[in-house]
Amino acid sequence: MERELINKEREKDILRDKERGLSDEEIGKKYNVSFKYIERLITKEKGVNISRLNKKKRIRRFEPENFQEEKTSVWSFKNRGNWATHSGDYRGNWSPYIPRNVILKYSSRGDLVLDYFCGAGTTAIECKLLGRRCIAIDINDKAIELAKENLNFNIPPSLFPDFEVYEPELIVGDARDLSFLKDNSVDLICSHPPYANIIHYTDGKEGDLSFLDVEDYLSEMQKVAKESFRVLKPGKKCAILIGDIRREKYIVPLGFKLIDVYLREGFELYELVIKRQHNCKTTGFWYEKSIKQNFLLLAHEYLAIFEKPLKKEKENEKQTIQNNFKIIPKELKLTPELPEKFETTSVWILPSDDFDKILNSNVLLRYCKGSYLVLDFSINQNKFSGEEIEEYEKLDLLIIKSSFLSGVHVSKDMVEKFLDELRKLVYQKLPFVKDGGYLVVQVRDVRVGRYIEPIAKRVIDTLSEKSLKIKEIVIAVPDVSGYPENDRDFLSIIHQYLLIYEVKR
Repeated sequence: MERELINKEREKDILRDKERGLSDEEIGKKYNVSFKYIERLITKEKGVNISRLNKKKRIRRFEPENFQEEKTSVWSFKNRGNWATHSGDYRGNWSPYIPRNVILKYSSRGDLVLDYFCGAGTTAIECKLLGRRCIAIDINDKAIELAKENLNFNIPPSLFPDFEVYEPELIVGDARDLSFLKDNSVDLICSHPPYANIIHYTDGKEGDLSFLDVEDYLSEMQKVAKESFRVLKPGKKCAILIGDIRREKYIVPLGFKLIDVYLREGFELYELVIKRQHNCKTTGFWYEKSIKQNFLLLAHEYLAIFEKPLKKEKENEKQTIQNNFKIIPKELKLTPELPEKFETTSVWILPSDDFDKILNSNVLLRYCKGSYLVLDFSINQNKFSGEEIEEYEKLDLLIIKSSFLSGVHVSKDMVEKFLDELRKLVYQKLPFVKDGGYLVVQVRDVRVGRYIEPIAKRVIDTLSEKSLKIKEIVIAVPDVSGYPENDRDFLSIIHQYLLIYEVKR
């Protein structure tokens, strides 16, 4: 009983210090408690997972300074955005730059936007600022209360005189049940779901998906995707932000798994954006630990922008002409050079002039202590060409590249042929890779017709060998300014993937 009273008093002291504005780091040192302990305590006491308890937002401006819409497949916001009542106080909320871009690109004034994981109301605030109607729901009534506080502001009529301001409708509800909405009634879905058992948004409220482990989470999100498809108008977009997670030193590709959930419900993938995170520490302790223990800090999320097709394709319309081509991988030789600095996060922004050299060096120096082999699927005059593959001694590292995916028109046939030949090649050469060695597959997404073929996701789906454990998913991007805009309304695809597997027999 005495210990329980002491704990209660300590909890009160911690909450008082939070009210006074002490940081989590200061409280952790003062009371010898973890960040997770502080987070759980605040969520239990306040009913919502927030980082600050005493700060009321003072509006200094109603729109971001020098804003420009994103033109490429990699979005990076070093300043998360603090116009209007936006802040990062709600744990895990997304930067307002994301819904602002999505709303401007894929909706018009007066359109109805739905956010079924409202949180603190980031999407709803942007809808109010941009002249869109909005319905925002959340299963947590305390989150809805917080969102109402954040939406309690008036926009000066002189600021935006040319469009009507709509007050968002906030509802306590469940994303799995949108029965209050009619079929084909929503113009845009823009939402940031919780991840599988990473950040908890309530104190264990029934129906809170943030407490579920991966398989149960995906099962429940299937219901969300089904309702999303029902309420969205044909031809309209559904934007979902999701990231990967790490379990027992290996990557769980939660992002690709959730994308698959929405695709199975009938959506097509219109864009696949990489959202770069900037809160990863890459120097000092984490830099040394990343190299010593050979892991990367997760610094990427996926913004999947789906489209509900205007009509379903008939089976005979899905078929394409079969080209008579053959894929034979070509062997390459690499010369590793010590980079000035090892990349320590999952997003590698590399100088464009030395992009391949620095990328190859990071891979070789991190994952190879002895022998390695590099094979490249390339194309010449509409036929894949290369050299015959010989047998090898035991390898520390096998690298498979796919140069043909860059700079050519890729058809569905080519994608399927590549995946089939990749599977055969991996299973043929895997016995030559040492136990504890690595397989690295370098690919990029491609657009086939109107929609994205998520090649990295397709590769992970294809390579189902039990001995292959996903060690890392790396996003590699050339660091150049002034990317050329793509045709029509599409984003320029500038990123590549390194799928890094550890061989564990």
